Amino acid sequence: MNDFTQSAGLPETPESYWLATAGNEKKFNTLAKDITTDVAVVGGGITGITLAWLLVNEGKKVALIEADRLFEGTTGHTTAKITAQHDLIYDELCQHAGDEMARLYYEANAEALAFIRKQVAEHSIPCDWAEEDAYVYTTSDANVAKINKEWAAYERLGIPGRLEDRLPFRINSRAAIVMANQARFHPVAYLKHLVQAFIDKGGLIYEQTTALSIDQDSALSQLRTSTGYTVSCGDVVSCTHFPFYGVRGFYFARMYAERSYALGLRTKGQYPGGMYLSADDPPRSIRNVTYNGESILVVGGERHKTGQGICTIKHYEALEQFARETFGKDCEIAYRWSAQDLTTLDKIPYIGQVSKDEPHAFVATGYRKWGMTTGTAAALLLKDLILGIENRYEELFTPSRFYEDPSIKNFITQNADVALHLLEGKLEWVRRHPDDVECGEGSVVQVDGKRAGAYREPSGKLHVVDTTCTHMGCEVEWNDGDRTWDCPCHGSRFSYTGEVMEGPAKKPLKTYT
Repeated sequence: MNDFTQSAGLPETPESYWLATAGNEKKFNTLAKDITTDVAVVGGGITGITLAWLLVNEGKKVALIEADRLFEGTTGHTTAKITAQHDLIYDELCQHAGDEMARLYYEANAEALAFIRKQVAEHSIPCDWAEEDAYVYTTSDANVAKINKEWAAYERLGIPGRLEDRLPFRINSRAAIVMANQARFHPVAYLKHLVQAFIDKGGLIYEQTTALSIDQDSALSQLRTSTGYTVSCGDVVSCTHFPFYGVRGFYFARMYAERSYALGLRTKGQYPGGMYLSADDPPRSIRNVTYNGESILVVGGERHKTGQGICTIKHYEALEQFARETFGKDCEIAYRWSAQDLTTLDKIPYIGQVSKDEPHAFVATGYRKWGMTTGTAAALLLKDLILGIENRYEELFTPSRFYEDPSIKNFITQNADVALHLLEGKLEWVRRHPDDVECGEGSVVQVDGKRAGAYREPSGKLHVVDTTCTHMGCEVEWNDGDRTWDCPCHGSRFSYTGEVMEGPAKKPLKTYT
């Protein structure tokens, strides 16, 4: 028997609203020969596409490499808010990094918003651009003090905003902090325009081409790929969510992966405007989108560490319950999707040189669910670093930084958690056999005395994989909401057939026949 009963209101299969409505019909070839270029940008999300477009406009020859297809990573599974209000972050940044760095963090993200606004206006990009206020609210008296501290940080840093105590929904809010004049858009519709502009300028794009390693022993860096061919380049940039390269940076030990969930709903009521995020646990995110004449409400939240959640369909069901309580029981759930995000030790992204010894290798990662603004800020910073232009945000985002508080505490906590799950996976006693797995079900099973994973398609076809993650040997867990195998240690994800969906793993799971 399956270990859950899915709500009748949820779509059977996960599908991103952004990918479903903007389409991703244009396909690009895999890399089928050795090439030479000025810059190789690895990763077809908002950072990689924006950076590639910026560089080609500066006269650089650029190749954009994507392991799967453009847009289909975290960028295509976002809630697509463009805002410098990244939860309750500014009071915390002031305490740990100081007021100057906190102010720079705000300005970098505000400039990213202004950059996107400018592109949309100058090129008339039809991407549901709308400027709205962003709210962080609480329904708990215990969190009111946090809201007030954040407001004090706003005032000290000169961030435009205000305090409110009520929301225009059936939510019993206690307090809310508002950042004025933020924005929302359709990310795939926006990026499709940049992709076409990049191609028109002579940019090269290769899909289904996984970057494996970099050899920097010669005058040009040699980017080696899964197709067996090499990209020779002056600079290489990893914009791959989890860096495909950077052993010296120990990124796997300096970040942790979280999953979150979203629903796209059709409702009958008039949306009052604004973008909302709760400061409570579990969080709730609310925003509206109007695209191709249809209005959709996006409700998100339910975060947990990858591979460490409850039966994952329950997260979708919790969002469904919240949506029906808040916006009416007659809501129609048209879409459901999930995303994965990485958080750094100090909550500031790592953007810059992979290490001080590698001046032509760059990385951008750790956006903590705010990739529309920080991903754009990353592209703007990386463009300057590659061109040798001074940028005042370099020190703020440099991957080599280290703030003793909170980095030491978080480093110990996160890596102790990794060690615990590594040990638990190896000691787990499994009794089920692949023959016990029913249609539409996934489960950990035993094969020849070893832990394995089985999924049986609705048609009855059985897929059995070795559950040992190919990154560092942790045991993956079944994600029933998305039908994937997820690693609880460093966030690698695999399809039910064992193929890599998200790194840091580069090799697929072994399969049983």
